[in-house]
Amino acid sequence: MLFKFSLKTTRNNELIDITDEVEKYVRQTKISSGLCVVYTPHTTAAITINENADPTVQRDIIYELNKIVPLSDNYQHSEGNSAAHIKSSLVGTSETIIIENNQLLLGTWQGIYFCEFDGPRARTVFVKCL
Repeated sequence: MLFKFSLKTTRNNELIDITDEVEKYVRQTKISSGLCVVYTPHTTAAITINENADPTVQRDIIYELNKIVPLSDNYQHSEGNSAAHIKSSLVGTSETIIIENNQLLLGTWQGIYFCEFDGPRARTVFVKCL
């Protein structure tokens, strides 16, 4: 089954926990054993899995990515958002999670995050369960 949802980001760089939304779709599939792919079709955004217990982890991820890929450098891309494109490539636009007993096999502290690197914007996430 393919599911699609939209979200609006509010900052230039932010991580948004989308775990509940993805889990809702997984439950609707009634798939007892399979895979769930979470994908965003944007070249300046990404999907990642990381800790969801302490919000300072998301802040630290953004902080370090901004050090690795600064907003302005000697980029040639005329739109001025090269840093966002690079971050999207580094983090990746999808994650695959195992489904067992109609539940995502995430670790105790893991959550699924939409990563915005060129916001604020309206964004789309696709979830495909197999």
